[in-house]
Amino acid sequence: MTETVIDVIDLKKIYRTDQVETHALAGVDLAVKRGEYVAVTGPSGCGKSTLMAILGLLDDPSAGVYRLAGQDAAHLRERDRAIFRNRHIGFVFQAFNLIGDLSVAENVALPLIYRGGIAKAARDERVAAILSDIGMAHRAQHYPAQLSGGQQQRVAIARALVTEPDIILADEPTGNLDSKAGEAVMALLEDLNTNKGATILMVTHDLHYARRARRIVRLSDGQVVDESFGEAVVALHKEDDHLPGAV
Repeated sequence: MTETVIDVIDLKKIYRTDQVETHALAGVDLAVKRGEYVAVTGPSGCGKSTLMAILGLLDDPSAGVYRLAGQDAAHLRERDRAIFRNRHIGFVFQAFNLIGDLSVAENVALPLIYRGGIAKAARDERVAAILSDIGMAHRAQHYPAQLSGGQQQRVAIARALVTEPDIILADEPTGNLDSKAGEAVMALLEDLNTNKGATILMVTHDLHYARRARRIVRLSDGQVVDESFGEAVVALHKEDDHLPGAV
């Protein structure tokens, strides 16, 4: 049986200000198995960003269960949360979040440096291998400002991969890119999932990009309202007219 990497049961997040109570998440159930590529989509204000923050251990849920790689991750102390993030999660952000005065190779190495206990030679070897995998080895000594937006996002993906995480969380990874660069980044994510076995959960408001995933989860008003297959799965079964949930 395939291992469940993310297991969320009746997850809730309530924000309270003065006398106003906002239910950002109103009982979300979600499971992501190893090797899956899942897109979470929905309208603005549906809870996508809140869900991503909780899954990324950047925020705590108000109630519910969150297990990451089989371990309870809902209410970790801050120090334990940082360690857990480094060991299990690779982040890809809309804004890239690269450090401008570090080279590409130095940016990618940062998660390994934070983890500690890894010799520099081993770090350098791992970074070089990842940059080669994503076609950015020739830019290893360049700085973020010398790269296009699409190239910066590829470096951000390399940084997410370098620790060999259980899951990659991609938060609107094409949001700051033009359509050509966006398609290139989506092709890279697909390749990582299909050929490298990477487990990916991507949040996007763009249904065109969501359909590139294997499974689409739609949120509305803080709840999962629908799940369906992405075009990648439909293409594999295009001769089967009875594939459920095809979009």
